[in-house]
Amino acid sequence: MTDIKIEEKWQRKWQESNIFQSDPNNKKKIFVTVAYPYPSGAMHIGHGRTYTVPDVYARFKRMQGYNVLFPMAWHVTGAPVVGIAKRIKRHDPWTMDIYKNIHKVPEEEIEKFTDPNYIVEYFSSEYHDVMTRMGYTIDWRREFKTLDPHYQKFIEWQFRKLKSKGLVRIGEHPVKYCPECENPVGDHDLLEGEGVGINELTLVKFELEGEYLVAATFRPETLFAATNLWLNPESEYIKVKVGNETWVMAEKAYDNIFNQKKDISIDSVINAKNLIGKHVKNPLTGAEHIILPAPFVDPEYGTGVVYSVPGHAPADLIALIDLKKDEKELEKYNIMDEVQSIQAIGMIKLEGYGEIPADDMIKKFNVKNQNDPNLKEATNEIYKLEHAKGVMDKNMGEYQGLKVVDARDNIIKLLLDTKKGDILFEFAERPVICRCGTKCVVKILDDQWFLKYSDEHWKEITYQCLEGMNIIPGEVRANFKYYIGWLQDWACSRRIGLGTLLPWNKDWLIEPLSDSTIYMAYYTIAKYMKDIDPEDLNDQFFDEIFLDLKSDSENPYNISPELTQEMKDEFNYWYPLDWRLSAKDLVGNHLSFHIFHHAAIFPRDKWPGGIVVFGMGLLEGNKMSSSKGNIVMLEDAIETYGSDVIRLFLMSSAEPWQDFDWRENEVKGISKRLDWFFEFSDRVEKMYGSSICLEDHETVPQVTKPINKWMIAQVNMRIKEATEALEGFQTRKALQDSFFLFKKDIDHFFYRIEHESEDENAMREIADVMVYVLGIWIRLMVPFVPHGCEELWEKHCGSGLVSTTEWPKYNIELIDEKVQKGEEIVHGLSQDINEIKKVISIKPEKIHVYVAPEWKWKLFDIANKIGKPDIGKIMQEAIKQNVHDNKKEIAEFAKKIGREMTKIKYIGKIDEYSTLNNSIEFLSGEADAQVIIYDKPTYDPQGKSRNAMPYKPAIYIE
Repeated sequence: MTDIKIEEKWQRKWQESNIFQSDPNNKKKIFVTVAYPYPSGAMHIGHGRTYTVPDVYARFKRMQGYNVLFPMAWHVTGAPVVGIAKRIKRHDPWTMDIYKNIHKVPEEEIEKFTDPNYIVEYFSSEYHDVMTRMGYTIDWRREFKTLDPHYQKFIEWQFRKLKSKGLVRIGEHPVKYCPECENPVGDHDLLEGEGVGINELTLVKFELEGEYLVAATFRPETLFAATNLWLNPESEYIKVKVGNETWVMAEKAYDNIFNQKKDISIDSVINAKNLIGKHVKNPLTGAEHIILPAPFVDPEYGTGVVYSVPGHAPADLIALIDLKKDEKELEKYNIMDEVQSIQAIGMIKLEGYGEIPADDMIKKFNVKNQNDPNLKEATNEIYKLEHAKGVMDKNMGEYQGLKVVDARDNIIKLLLDTKKGDILFEFAERPVICRCGTKCVVKILDDQWFLKYSDEHWKEITYQCLEGMNIIPGEVRANFKYYIGWLQDWACSRRIGLGTLLPWNKDWLIEPLSDSTIYMAYYTIAKYMKDIDPEDLNDQFFDEIFLDLKSDSENPYNISPELTQEMKDEFNYWYPLDWRLSAKDLVGNHLSFHIFHHAAIFPRDKWPGGIVVFGMGLLEGNKMSSSKGNIVMLEDAIETYGSDVIRLFLMSSAEPWQDFDWRENEVKGISKRLDWFFEFSDRVEKMYGSSICLEDHETVPQVTKPINKWMIAQVNMRIKEATEALEGFQTRKALQDSFFLFKKDIDHFFYRIEHESEDENAMREIADVMVYVLGIWIRLMVPFVPHGCEELWEKHCGSGLVSTTEWPKYNIELIDEKVQKGEEIVHGLSQDINEIKKVISIKPEKIHVYVAPEWKWKLFDIANKIGKPDIGKIMQEAIKQNVHDNKKEIAEFAKKIGREMTKIKYIGKIDEYSTLNNSIEFLSGEADAQVIIYDKPTYDPQGKSRNAMPYKPAIYIE
């Protein structure tokens, strides 16, 4: 592994030389950004992967001659650090443990964490240090925090611009909400429940003695097939006053519904057991339904009241079947006879299924009982099918013949219009927990500000923006299209937290995802902000810089025209943004918002160029989680292995968009391989016989030996493959070619030249090849292990810093397929000889090798042109060309070709005789016998030469 002191040495040199400070010049530019971090805790190994990918790409493009900008900032908007500060203030044991033992914050520092701003300062400083230790090529002059007053002016401009376009509105909307923080929450505010959506359910009022048991459902159209209600008798239920009505629901469901209904309060507690066996009235059909016990009902989801449709809900059907078998439970509530008489009702026609589709589905998925894991799959399957293809059956009155989806809409409207139903919003999954530790609810905010992602024109130009972008991996483009269409109005303001105040309503803060959509543009001018008073930044200033809109005012802002023009030129040089990198779980919000906002605010020539999405991080096969302690801190990993080892492992374990798994044993394995790479230069120097100066070996050496030509061909092929992979952010594939397969090539080369050690002239040519290889290999590895490569470059008197040298270029003419095929033949022949030796168990004296005669090559050429193993056509053309006098031999060989052509990659005739003769020392040494190569079978006592084929010589051992 790289020595920590060596890494620190090169980090200092990079900083002192300012080589990663990027200003406009006459070069082509690359502007790459990655999601700026929220510094509420120490960097872990998952962050290491996130920020190493763009750094590898930035280093690669810089070596290709591009002017590369890779900036960094700190996203401190929102409530998470506020929640952390509150928990620290009350010395919450779990929080104190996390920050002391996981994030390793000293005791004296934790005491200062009652101030959220101090938390931000502490961890952003730590992030900066760790990123530097990782060797990231960041232009730190552009660093900022989202609380900086200059940045807040930029955000105010963005929101006034959106509001002027009619893309911001005030209204009512369901949001994820933390009752403790008294604030809407986004995914970055959560400990658990990231990515969980909000579903709209219909509340159905079943009357019981002047009161209502209120059941929540996705499928109100199934009311016609209801048979009973389910309550959980082990849970607490309450009576709730909602206006002038009394509703019965589970106590644990109250907090969620309380935040959505006005004029609501708890009236009294009710024992659910006393309700079992009673009957309620169906609001649509007027039928009486019995209330039955169901321990499976989740009292926290919906209302804790569920109506049962066993004809169309597999869960209800299997629960009813199980209850009918439970005599003890039936006798306990005296409901035996009535439960046994309940029959499932079918009301939706579904092609291919019987009258009771739920029964068919239970059989299809072989569901045994309520705890069967297949039950969920059976439920999802029938719901999807009935939603997509179901039709309301006869006896459904006015709904008969309607598609299920249409009937559902009509029935919801009926229930709401007649006050027999209501609407409830609920999380798609639970739990959803705020970073302050509180369970979240869905709250209806009626004076909330929203970004109108529902606006059809806005969606249309966003689609157009997406159309012009590169998306990696390509299959994620469909996800973007889906989310752009799916997104509705987004609550963009909060009451509590850190951030920028909504410019036209100072009671609200702009929420974190909404203030992080176009900040990439701000990077281009951030380095100028330290010399500007934020009060001098107004809308006219940002309009001129970013939109080239001149103000009518004589002095619209107090900034010199020269400085304004310099910032404007800087923005126009770097924009549009070339690449945006972020996690795949942000496709549905942050990354889609990024496209929406650029499309709305900037002209088309400034729309972003591309997005790369990241997979998630695992630790020894389990999901990483700071809150659960299942994490490896990046600084700890650096101390143990060094940055280069970490970078190499993270880039080689998976492609960026795939999930990666940090496994300690594999990291140790990578460390050993890297040691081999660093030691390789000593081996080459020893072979060379004196100190190596890489500057003297930049050109391709002139060689005569086929094995040396093969090595040069492999080097150029590896350059080509690695370059193409990095262009597409395929870091794993790039490393396969530039490191793992490259090492395999070198291992093979060393194995092949063992028999050359006594030949001084041969070894001189080999040494020249190896020095050439060393210079190429160091430069290929710079993006991945920059510290070690700088050390090797300096050691072998490379010019300047290797980080600023030219990326190796491949010569397509040197990637000689015939040279590569020749080495394949030599290696294959050596293996064949050794296999025969094992079989005969006799030490041979001589090994006779016969290459294929000219006519067999001609026959292969004919077969290759025909394109498929058509023996008749091959024969016909061979006879026409008179390739061989013996038609019987032609026929026999044509049959062989039919078998062999599908196994080999045929690239045409090569001079096998010369190739094998040039490798005679190797072949003889490997065989431990004299090897004789024949171009014509002048000695062939057993007629073995007739077996010779192109690429596969025949062998006779004596």
